[in-house]
Amino acid sequence: MLPLPPLAIVLILSIAVHFPATVTSGDLPSFSEAPAFRNGVECPRTMWSSLPKGSYNPSIIHIAMTLDATYLRGSIAGVLSVLQHASCPENIVFHFLASHRRAELRRIIVTTFPYLSFHLYHFDTNLVKGKISSSIRRALDQPLNYARIYLADLLPGGVRRIIYFDSDLIVVDDVAKLWEINLGPHVLGAPEYCHANFTNYFTAKFWSNPAFTTSFRGRKPCYFNTGVMVIDLWRWREGKFTERLETWMRIQKRYRIYQLGSLPPFLLVFAGDVEGVEHRWNQHGLGGDNLEGLCRNLHPGPVSLLHWSGKGKPWLRLDSKRPCPLDSLWAPYDLFRHASLISDS
Repeated sequence: MLPLPPLAIVLILSIAVHFPATVTSGDLPSFSEAPAFRNGVECPRTMWSSLPKGSYNPSIIHIAMTLDATYLRGSIAGVLSVLQHASCPENIVFHFLASHRRAELRRIIVTTFPYLSFHLYHFDTNLVKGKISSSIRRALDQPLNYARIYLADLLPGGVRRIIYFDSDLIVVDDVAKLWEINLGPHVLGAPEYCHANFTNYFTAKFWSNPAFTTSFRGRKPCYFNTGVMVIDLWRWREGKFTERLETWMRIQKRYRIYQLGSLPPFLLVFAGDVEGVEHRWNQHGLGGDNLEGLCRNLHPGPVSLLHWSGKGKPWLRLDSKRPCPLDSLWAPYDLFRHASLISDS
């Protein structure tokens, strides 16, 4: 595994801080080429592309993320962070989901990560047409935000387990540790936060209707953040969990039982039936709340993953010259390349 050279880190930091970037609907940002990250001698020598269709190899780590123009800079930083800290980076396969501009996005991934093993899938926004309800923040209403519900339908059968990552996080530990957690009898694993007031995630109309509240019967539901999940896709398919989530989305359209985008359906289906993961794997909320996006501190305890969930995104705050203190931890993974730096002159 090759770490980023010090000079590259300095260059990346200067780009992130001194050159504002605005992405319009007509262009996509450019990125510097990432270093090549190689396996250590202890890593199994295997390639997922060489495996027979439908087979399963637990030494191959599968990670799913979405790609779009708005969050592309965050996605690129997330991929770099995973590779830089992985003990066996060549054994990682990324599965990217995109609804538009796939050819351009593929070109960017190939030129930024020439040695990356990845697949790019089309997410048909018609899958969620008529199922999305408006929420408290417009970004939560985008169809691609719901793509995580359809991973079992989009990915090939040979992918038994998947790690899902949001596009506003960085990993600062070996992702193999997260991959190897024992899900036990559960379909999904994630850090749980049982101290959070669970009632806040649903409206009074939900809690006043026994037909809705009985969905938690026999469970002790706790909040979990859907930006970091380990999912058994085989069990997901067997249990028809996509259909269960869609059912709650249709109920929401009629009764308005929540206000937070794609999160509440996951809570309704899985809360209280989740394999708990150490909190270090989702230090979330660094983007502040969904309205103001104010600066926040880390939660107490060790850190393996930093997650800027909430309104504030580190690349936007850095470009605006109003960063939060923790945004400096994201900056070294920013491969954004300003147009002036790639001019022939």
